[in-house]
Amino acid sequence: MRVIAPGKLVLTGAYAVLDGAPAIVAAVDRYAVADDRSPTQVDVRALHDEKGQKLGLGSSAASLVASLASRALARGDDPRSARVRADIFRAARAAHARQQDGGSGVDVAASVFGGVLRYALGPGAPELRPVELPPEVVLAAYWSGTAARTSDLRARVDALKASGNRSSVFDRLRDLAVDAAASVDAGDATAFIGLARAFGGALDLLGQAADAPIVLPAFAELASIAERQSAAFLPSGAGGGDVAVWLGTAPPSAAFDGRAEALALRPLTISIDRGGVRPESLS
Repeated sequence: MRVIAPGKLVLTGAYAVLDGAPAIVAAVDRYAVADDRSPTQVDVRALHDEKGQKLGLGSSAASLVASLASRALARGDDPRSARVRADIFRAARAAHARQQDGGSGVDVAASVFGGVLRYALGPGAPELRPVELPPEVVLAAYWSGTAARTSDLRARVDALKASGNRSSVFDRLRDLAVDAAASVDAGDATAFIGLARAFGGALDLLGQAADAPIVLPAFAELASIAERQSAAFLPSGAGGGDVAVWLGTAPPSAAFDGRAEALALRPLTISIDRGGVRPESLS
């Protein structure tokens, strides 16, 4: 039997989650697939483009989760049970941190549990719980055509933190991430979209301070167009390319899509996955 594990989109909280702020992450219906007869052989093509480039949807985390879940299934355990999922999450988070030289584990959580999560690092285990985006929020995703190396970007940000001239942008990111998570809890679509837009601006400032290309020029231009449409457009996760998200109360306009196409960004057909890691035949 095959096991599927969803990818993810980080909506708010990138980088700030490493400082203990909450991130809002959505699992998406692009999957890593493993078979319980050969759990080390994981198919991640749905998380890549036609050229084999990673889309930035958390393919490495989803691959680990699918592999561990297929091993659990082969032992007779149900990957949908709370106990088994907790074990998969702990093992996958530790393995992914070794692979990525750190990280928060937010992408692992999305792959294991599915849906939309509020995720924060605490003094012990991460604190996570399911949440719902306000019903008015429209989520869309765009692929930049350029795969980013998250570890390189994070290294530059870490260097800025260690420089002794800690930028106030870290405090700004943290405050915005906290407020964005609170707006989700309150079901306030307007506030969440506005805070996501401000968070994207703070990511741009972080990139400038760290000399890291977190917000690409094309993303910044599209963010300005989105703002004029009372929406937000920002990198999903660490930035530097990969995928970006539109958050609004209406779908992107034809003008927005036209400019995105001119800038070589491509919309992705994507929606929120509600099931998390699971046997494919039971999805």
